[in-house]
Amino acid sequence: MIKRSLIGLTPEEIRVLAGSSISHAIVIANYLYKRRSNDVALVPDIPKKVKEELSKKSIPGIYGPVASGRSSDGTIKYLFRNESEQEFETVLLTEAKRITVCVSSQSGCRMGCPFCVTGRYGFRGNLSVRDIITQVLGLPASENVTHVVFMGMGEPMDNIENVLKACKILTAEWGLALSKRNITVSTVGITPGIKYFLEESDCNMALSLYSPFPEERYRIIPAEKKYHAHEIIQIMKSYRNSGKRRMSIAYIMISDINDSEKHLEGLKALVTGTGIRINLIPYNPIPSDDNISSSNERMQYFRHELVISGISASIRKSKGIDVSAACGLLASGLQ
Repeated sequence: MIKRSLIGLTPEEIRVLAGSSISHAIVIANYLYKRRSNDVALVPDIPKKVKEELSKKSIPGIYGPVASGRSSDGTIKYLFRNESEQEFETVLLTEAKRITVCVSSQSGCRMGCPFCVTGRYGFRGNLSVRDIITQVLGLPASENVTHVVFMGMGEPMDNIENVLKACKILTAEWGLALSKRNITVSTVGITPGIKYFLEESDCNMALSLYSPFPEERYRIIPAEKKYHAHEIIQIMKSYRNSGKRRMSIAYIMISDINDSEKHLEGLKALVTGTGIRINLIPYNPIPSDDNISSSNERMQYFRHELVISGISASIRKSKGIDVSAACGLLASGLQ
């Protein structure tokens, strides 16, 4: 019998597997997700026969990384390998009282964005809910994690069912009990998945834009050929008014490519009055690419002009560049 991993299951699924009451299943889920335990026998106040049934049919399922690298700025990149030999990377970022885990949703990616190393790595498969959750539970600092962002390898909306279930486990009281406002799912723009995500989850969402102009985005972002960013932004605007989530645009700034006055005005026209936040991100060059990031002065200028136009904007500092843990560089160590 192939034993099933308990990590990745809801209390109802644990109840069915163990033949127990839902109250016992909730206790088991709480213990696994909050105590990060890999031994069901240690779960208190559970009948012996329930533990025996679980030991026959399941394993706790937490596994750790196979390698790691620490950046000079304290960022740590971890390499995971699951039972199917799929490899994927996870990044731990520490800043003041905020400890963020950047998780992967796929091994590789099939979106094909040319400025992303993960896209060049190719697509090796979707990650299971267990694979996603273990990127948090399997880390040494797991008990101190405050935020989770789906900005690692892969396109979350291309693995939407598993991402939604992972978000549920991350935020449920019987799970990791993180705030929904501390979970952000990033996408390059897969409209059906975005609609489903916004209907089923109250977690935050970020859209990777590249350019406010459809004709430019069409030439660079393969997803734009089928799913148009302008339409997605209208969908984001319509869902934002619930007040339960933060909508944002991730705008990677590349010198002399998308940092002109025309692009600035295009961004203003696109998001003014929507309440959508813009995160300006330095471009991290990848091998065989001559493009460079916009200067810090140019990024500061963009942010200032957006803010005085009534648009919430910030500059996201790149971290972990020296271990290829920064935005767009994941999978550098796997090629």
